[in-house]
Amino acid sequence: MKDIPTLELPANPWYREPWPWLIMAGPAAVVVAGVITTVIAFRTSDGLVADDYYKRGLTINRTLAREDAAAARQVRAEVSYDAARARVRIALSGDGVLAAAVTLRLAHPTRAGLDHNLVLAHQGGGIYEGSLRLAEGAGARWIAFLETSEWRLVADWSDPAHRPLAMAPAARR
Repeated sequence: MKDIPTLELPANPWYREPWPWLIMAGPAAVVVAGVITTVIAFRTSDGLVADDYYKRGLTINRTLAREDAAAARQVRAEVSYDAARARVRIALSGDGVLAAAVTLRLAHPTRAGLDHNLVLAHQGGGIYEGSLRLAEGAGARWIAFLETSEWRLVADWSDPAHRPLAMAPAARR
């Protein structure tokens, strides 16, 4: 019998072939994406989730009682912000004795790191003033909480640098 000639190609090692690399590229990309996602998850925090949500839920009745007290005392406030002087001014009115100090808390809706908590001293005549510098580019919407140990007012404040905020007790159903 005659031998049939065969064409023999030189055999390359596996790592010189493109197919193994193409097959491994998909799982390798998934592993790299998983590592990147894990690093991002551990380096950043989700400011929207409260660690003590259960305790916050238990204190809701005390908060509602303070809002009802503000309504009973007919507490009203006009809050203005002067960005050039980095000052906040509150004109407070209502029944009863005015507090020696009030607390103004400005909460950013999505970024807890931008929140502000100020204790403002009474300047006389229902006027309270204090120093406040809002971050540039932080957004133009804040949730304002004005409170003492006896009462509390809550309102949304859009564009503090250009628009004062009128605060009044929220209407209950």
